[in-house]
Amino acid sequence: MGGAIARFFAGLIDPERPAPGPPPRSRARFFAWVLEGAWGVLAAAALASMVAGALEVVTALILGRVIDAAVAGRPESFLADNAGLIGAALVFMLVLRPLSFGLSSAFQSLTLQPNLNNLVLARLHRWTLGQAVTFFDNDFAGRIAQKQMQTARALTEVVVESVNTLFFALATVAGAATLLLAIDWRAMVVLALWFCLYLAAIRAFLPRIRARSAERAGARAMVTGQVVDTITNIKMVKLFAHDEHEDRAALSAMRGYRDAAVGFGRMSASFRLVLMTLAGVLPVAVVGTVLWLWTKGMAGAGDIAAAGTVTIRIAQMTGWVSFTLMNIYANLGEVEDGIRTLTPPHQLTDAKDARELPHASAIEFRDVSFAYGQRTGGVDGINLKIAPGEKIAIVGASGAGKSTLVSLLLRLYDTEKGAVLVDGRDVREVSQESLRRQIGMVTQETAMFNRSARENILYGRPDASEEEMIAAAKRARAHDFILGLRDHAGRKGYDAHLGERGVKLSGGQRQRIALARAILKDAPILVLDEATSALDSEVEAEIQAALDEVMEGKTVLAIAHRLSTIARMDRIIVLDQGRIVEEGTHAELLARGGIYARFWARQSGGFIGLDAAAE
Repeated sequence: MGGAIARFFAGLIDPERPAPGPPPRSRARFFAWVLEGAWGVLAAAALASMVAGALEVVTALILGRVIDAAVAGRPESFLADNAGLIGAALVFMLVLRPLSFGLSSAFQSLTLQPNLNNLVLARLHRWTLGQAVTFFDNDFAGRIAQKQMQTARALTEVVVESVNTLFFALATVAGAATLLLAIDWRAMVVLALWFCLYLAAIRAFLPRIRARSAERAGARAMVTGQVVDTITNIKMVKLFAHDEHEDRAALSAMRGYRDAAVGFGRMSASFRLVLMTLAGVLPVAVVGTVLWLWTKGMAGAGDIAAAGTVTIRIAQMTGWVSFTLMNIYANLGEVEDGIRTLTPPHQLTDAKDARELPHASAIEFRDVSFAYGQRTGGVDGINLKIAPGEKIAIVGASGAGKSTLVSLLLRLYDTEKGAVLVDGRDVREVSQESLRRQIGMVTQETAMFNRSARENILYGRPDASEEEMIAAAKRARAHDFILGLRDHAGRKGYDAHLGERGVKLSGGQRQRIALARAILKDAPILVLDEATSALDSEVEAEIQAALDEVMEGKTVLAIAHRLSTIARMDRIIVLDQGRIVEEGTHAELLARGGIYARFWARQSGGFIGLDAAAE
């Protein structure tokens, strides 16, 4: 097929078209939502498939007419006497029929198959990206990804197979009924009765097949989630010598999948047996009826040939259609499973009138309480004001609420009581993206993509120039080691890929790339969560100088154990069991002789011991 024609058909559906609002949770409305913008093309594809199906009957009709003409005429003058019929048959078989099937094939292969999968996957992925972090906390990352891919593939298969097979088959059956009615109404009645039996078998089996398919899809996703979880934490598996334990866990999930697959196979095998039996009944019943009519002088030889041709074609299609229907219902089960997993409403949304936050510097926690939906944990009754440009250190035992404060500032969660304000604006009243653009963050557990060092640094500001990116890396003391990187594909320096979660780097190297990313972002608020904890003393001294530059003029919120970080803060906040129990400068808190002073007394090598149990 010519390039221009192929591009025309491939461009009929825009696979990146945004979805019309949130996804519905009922199956029919979900299909309407996910296919919005493609329905006109789907109707055209269905029409092309129906025309191709109807032409199957025309083929049988033409064959019957040719046979009638041959029986009625003389061999020596057959061609001359029937030139018009033969010419029409040739045009139909060599031009019209191939063009019709070619058009239907173009819709299937160039329009629907390549575009629908991307359209569905893009809409599901966009919706998933908007979920709150709790959505991801409560599931396997691998399972969520599997559900996106599985649902997109299954829904595409349902649509393509419905257009390619069901509409084709229905048009063929309707055309066959018309042909048999023209021969004799009794032949058409036999076809109608057979079709009712066929529908009854489908109605009896397919709902059970769909249920078995949903069970199989859920079991398959659990296998994927278990395997991905093990591989993601493979270092932990090795360190604890738990290969056998993980093998047992994977085998248990695999056994569940095998049992579900056997249940699905047993049901599908029974379904195929029943339908293939019905397929054998159809030509016997219809051709037998037409033969009986022929013996009574009410049908001709051409009618026998036409009836036999069309019913044998339908019988042959029965296996194809039954397999397709089974596949469609199996995929419907997978789609429904995906709907349950992927379409919950967003729990953390922007207000309808949310404004952009153009700049941020002052922070206030006003009577804030949050316990992750539990009775205890998190923070309770926090009142804290941080002035523009002020640098605050937060210390406390593990579980005291330090990270919770940061999460509430970033609006990863909404407060259960009270409010978090930035420059006097409640963070719930501004868009989440504009809020997070104003906050740079470096954490102890640095997040790295399995992409190049350049892409990981540019994540802080994707539109930054190469020179700005390299300057940020140099300030973070990362430039030199990056130049020495080389990955398995031979990529070097800033082009080298870092491995999943930066696994190819040391902790200190990951920390420095994270610092470079934060430096490049240059946000007015800077959050440091153990930002230098993974560094040795010599490297820390280098990076601390860079941090001093970065913190200049910014509002800083630092969760820190290292004295070198705390000593640079204007104020220290001590948390205990979710409450602020002490507040002041380093000297003031030491003089008070409270919790902070006891932390200080237990220090060793520049760290403050924060053992909650000892406390």
